[in-house]
Amino acid sequence: MKAAVIRAFGGPEQIKIEDIAMPTPGAGEVLVKVLAVGINRLDHYVRLGHIAPQLAFPHILGSDAVGEVVETGADASRFQVGDRVIAMPGYPTNAAEADIRPVTAAQSYCIPGIQIPGTYAQYIVVPERWLLRDTTGLPVEQVAALPVSLLIAIRSVQIVGEVKKGDRVLVHAGASSTGMMSIQVARALGACVATTVLDEPSAKLAASLGAELVINTSKEDFVDALNTWTDGQGVDVAIDNLGGDILPKTIAAVKPLGIIVAMGFMAGTDVTLDIRNFFFTQKQLRGTLVGDIEDFAAWLDPINAGKVKPVIDSILPLSKAADAHRRIAANEAQGSIVLLPWAA
Repeated sequence: MKAAVIRAFGGPEQIKIEDIAMPTPGAGEVLVKVLAVGINRLDHYVRLGHIAPQLAFPHILGSDAVGEVVETGADASRFQVGDRVIAMPGYPTNAAEADIRPVTAAQSYCIPGIQIPGTYAQYIVVPERWLLRDTTGLPVEQVAALPVSLLIAIRSVQIVGEVKKGDRVLVHAGASSTGMMSIQVARALGACVATTVLDEPSAKLAASLGAELVINTSKEDFVDALNTWTDGQGVDVAIDNLGGDILPKTIAAVKPLGIIVAMGFMAGTDVTLDIRNFFFTQKQLRGTLVGDIEDFAAWLDPINAGKVKPVIDSILPLSKAADAHRRIAANEAQGSIVLLPWAA
């Protein structure tokens, strides 16, 4: 089969298409013909060596995939050949830890594309416990853009951020994959959403997804804008996928007793904080990763109702994976980039 492989860390040019052996499903596993792959910024960081510096090469990138069951291993009975399925972008490899929640707390938790071979391939093997039947009715290209971004948004906004109807919520980077999904999840929960962007095309995109206040940070200070929007009170919850030197300002934009959810580091990993901003105002900084398979299943109805929609920047054949990574590295993507492993 064909797969997009890296044999060293570096730029997008490290991604090469190679012919490799097709995996074989073991007990409790399913062989999936991959129909579409969603690219995430995480893949970019992995390729650079920022996530798993001890990665063994050659390595297949990618965490998101939707496909069709083509073979089941021994004792695998949940799916039949021909079923369309969504692969979860992380799971414990030790079956004894399958019921740990959040699943990311399991000691054997692995992310495809990092600890185990990824999804940039024509076939993947997945334990049947970590496949979800695709009942969305959406084209595979759209479904492939959901797993990582939706599960991060659900966990960040609904579960860790505890967003509820009437809350005022800040979502940073509203035109990024996680930002766009977080806006939609917050809106579906009944919250009022403000977001930050860097340019006018991104502003229009974020507004189209339901953001009531879109702040172009190249033109105005987001703390000042949020102070005006909330009549000086601050937002209830901030969803921060930026980190870096933006985080202290994000904390300042949150009201006393409010919640800041850290779930990304697009602006950097090093942060200097005045701890007094927490205990005098009783604000809470919470970290999170992706949600659980049950969280995804619970949001299938909102997806089917059109309350949550993936935004697609472009659809490319697997052979153009390096080009896709160049677009992501340059921050040019307006939405998710999807790869088709079987396209010419």
